Amino acid sequence: MNPNNAETTILSKLQLVDLAGSERQSATQGFGGGGLDTLFQKEAIEINKSLFTLRQVITALEENSRKGKDIPAYVPYRESKLTTLLKQSLGGNSYTLMVACLAPIDLYCDENISTLQYAARASTISNAPMINVDPKVRTIME
Repeated sequence: MNPNNAETTILSKLQLVDLAGSERQSATQGFGGGGLDTLFQKEAIEINKSLFTLRQVITALEENSRKGKDIPAYVPYRESKLTTLLKQSLGGNSYTLMVACLAPIDLYCDENISTLQYAARASTISNAPMINVDPKVRTIME
């Protein structure tokens, strides 16, 4: 392969995503008194919606990989911008690594359990990594 030839250059994509921590209203100190508190509440609600959709996607992918059904369960990628962006990483044909971070404090026990459940479910998903070859480029390479 010639790196100077754009038609035979292989491109890759790296996605690094830092998912939100605790977005509970009581934990974020948002009291809804107007101003910034209301903005923080709205942002927390949107983050929680995205995390909920991510949980649905992971659950659907887990069911598909566990059961190996003829008709796979519907995976709601399009219901959130986050899951739409992560579609290739979650159920596509790429290598994916998930790092789950925990807080070693009893106060965050519920969040730690939720994080571990996310990670356990995600660990059952298997992708089939492969190189996507453009048919036009394939004829040039052969």
